[in-house]
Amino acid sequence: QQAVFNNVKAIRGGIPIVFPHFGPWELGPQHGFARISRWSLEKSPIKDEDTIYATFLLQDNESTRQMWQDNRFKVFYTVVIGHRQLRLKLDVRNEGNDSFEFTTLLHTYFKTLDVNNVTISGLKSLKYVDKVRQSKKFVEENDLVTAKEFVDRVYIGSVDRNEVTSLNGNKSVIMTRTNLPDVVVWNPWQEKAKVMSDFGDEEYKEMICVEAGYVAKPRSISPGARYEASAVFDVI
Repeated sequence: QQAVFNNVKAIRGGIPIVFPHFGPWELGPQHGFARISRWSLEKSPIKDEDTIYATFLLQDNESTRQMWQDNRFKVFYTVVIGHRQLRLKLDVRNEGNDSFEFTTLLHTYFKTLDVNNVTISGLKSLKYVDKVRQSKKFVEENDLVTAKEFVDRVYIGSVDRNEVTSLNGNKSVIMTRTNLPDVVVWNPWQEKAKVMSDFGDEEYKEMICVEAGYVAKPRSISPGARYEASAVFDVI
């Protein structure tokens, strides 16, 4: 409820797009510039039977080139809204003469009734980087992952399907990923929530981030090549 809409700070909530860097970045803002940039509408909304979709475009400009080593790129972002389903597609294209590397993430916020009841499947036996514990690596032993305290983890090479339960309206969501091999799980919990100016002190109880990404290692694309990825969210 305290999200800032000032075209400077990333909007807290929804699905911010992390690109071209996940995490703190020595060249620019944390999580890159995509989530604080103005995207253009590449394809106006089109209704097709039970769905409606639109495509947005982010491309290099003077600011991004100064920040990110003069890389020339286009990122197309297609949003498809259907009955009980949301489909998101990323299409990153290298428009320059040199290869570049990037990481990317769909920083998805889910609304919950009570975060203590939320479970996340599909992560057992995976290695994960635990940013709460000095970014050390561990192996997930639980069939269902829960958030009972400050959680900030990167699960590496997850299966392409995860179920998130006990969301708002007592619903669950199946998240199916293509070419987004990693899953980030985040909840700031009480102490972290209190120090974020755009986050209510008690709002940690009503949210969980389960994020599809390509973040464990950079993805490289050569001149003229492209990277395509998608995430599909089905409400059940």
